[in-house]
Amino acid sequence: MITLNRMDPYQSVYPVSPRALLLDFYGTLTTACTRGPAHDLAPRLLGVQPEEYRAVLDSSFYARCRGAYGDALETLRWIAGELGVAPSASRLRAAQAARLMAVRADTRLRPEAFATLWRLRRQGIRLAVVSDCAWELPEIMRGLPITHLIDAKVYSVHVGHCKPRPEMYLAACARLGVEPRDCAFVGDGGSRELTGAQALGIPAVKLSAPDLFDHLVFVTDDAFTGPSAPTLPEATALALSALSPAP
Repeated sequence: MITLNRMDPYQSVYPVSPRALLLDFYGTLTTACTRGPAHDLAPRLLGVQPEEYRAVLDSSFYARCRGAYGDALETLRWIAGELGVAPSASRLRAAQAARLMAVRADTRLRPEAFATLWRLRRQGIRLAVVSDCAWELPEIMRGLPITHLIDAKVYSVHVGHCKPRPEMYLAACARLGVEPRDCAFVGDGGSRELTGAQALGIPAVKLSAPDLFDHLVFVTDDAFTGPSAPTLPEATALALSALSPAP
């Protein structure tokens, strides 16, 4: 059982809700993620080759998403060090600005995302984003049109853990003021997030949208055998159908 108190950093400011939906962000609320051409600018500013830069990004994904190398600038300095360069402070800031611009350019909400979240809010469903991400997403999220529809945003880089660790899901439950049994989860399956939710008794549904064939993902949820749906509205409806009706 989750106990909420004044010392709990995930204390919810909302009354307890009978039902809630936890959603992955990349590949779920967004279309498939790929690295576009804008990602070549940051390594050029650092003085390294883009393909070498991308290789370090890939191999350090989960460590970066746990905040293992410090804040955004410290993380980029670590990446540069791994590639044998030591950029000046101004060059490092310019490269980080270029990285943020590139990640923002690649973050495209699904056309149905806003309407789906809006309808769920109208139904009284509490909503949380639970995302494995580095420092860029918290910055980008503030400018997205869906941000005010989401009651809680749980970022791995803030929590210090990645999915499928229970801390990610439990942080969302605590911030929403609900028990895991009153939540459902929807995601594309990266980071074994679906089986991670199920391990806590949270019903999970896989979004199997056609565009996800080219989605950038590092660990797939091959053990998941639960339900799936091809669109975000269908996936969220299916997930909520697994919960008891609101009283």
